[in-house]
Amino acid sequence: MNRSLARLAPLAVLLLVAGGCKGSEETPTEPGPTQLVDTFSGTLSLNGAFSHPFTVTTAGSMLATLIVLKPADETLPPESAVPVGLALGTWNGSICQIVLANDVTKQGEVVLANSTAVGDFCVRIYDAAGTLALPQAYQIVVDHF
Repeated sequence: MNRSLARLAPLAVLLLVAGGCKGSEETPTEPGPTQLVDTFSGTLSLNGAFSHPFTVTTAGSMLATLIVLKPADETLPPESAVPVGLALGTWNGSICQIVLANDVTKQGEVVLANSTAVGDFCVRIYDAAGTLALPQAYQIVVDHF
């Protein structure tokens, strides 16, 4: 009888080990792309413009938001700010080639675009109508991948 138990012992151990190795039903997931945020600020004057380049590492959406637009002179009320132009485009190293633009952007408004490839892009702010009587402080936030 001891021989029968001795022969069955390895089989019992194998069954115990195999029973503990349950296959995982979860499918491993790959991490998604990381959303990046770039912030740009400055002061815009009459007929002025500024281009700010950024790099997109994964195709997807780009959202430029004009977070702050107010007179640079802190003694003036914020509501005296006038609309400006805000645009998204491609950057070639020195020039922002505008693709989407809003020429009457106010504080809190956005320009939304989609990139189909990775690369260098830009956000541009400008005095679209030449109506800035006084310099305007601005801050732009661009969300992208």
